[in-house]
Amino acid sequence: MKSLSKSTELIKFDNEKSNLPIKFHPNEINNALKLVDKELYLENREDVKKYLPDILGRVLARIWIDVNFKESFKSNPSSVLSENGVFLPEDMVLEFQKPNSDRPKIIVYEKKDNSNFKVRVVQLQLVMVAGR
Repeated sequence: MKSLSKSTELIKFDNEKSNLPIKFHPNEINNALKLVDKELYLENREDVKKYLPDILGRVLARIWIDVNFKESFKSNPSSVLSENGVFLPEDMVLEFQKPNSDRPKIIVYEKKDNSNFKVRVVQLQLVMVAGR
């Protein structure tokens, strides 16, 4: 069974009818949807702050265009990241807030053992701005 988080069904490619200024080859479409090129094991807070903002930006962009990916991410964000080759340290917790709004937000917290408190490490929010 195909994982919903790896779905590429949102992209229908017809090489003959494409008016895109950049031509995509059908075998390159899967690469365009990848979160990372190879598996990435984040080991500490510094790794999370360095690499995760770009990855989560890709997640937010994909959530915007891929309903199946959004639903999977909404139900279990950490699992979707690991299915896509991104592995977080065990003390990091992901929260996907406002998933049904125009401005979804992803927050990464660090939670230490034997503590009820969590510290925000990274926060990203989809904000769309149009100008003319």
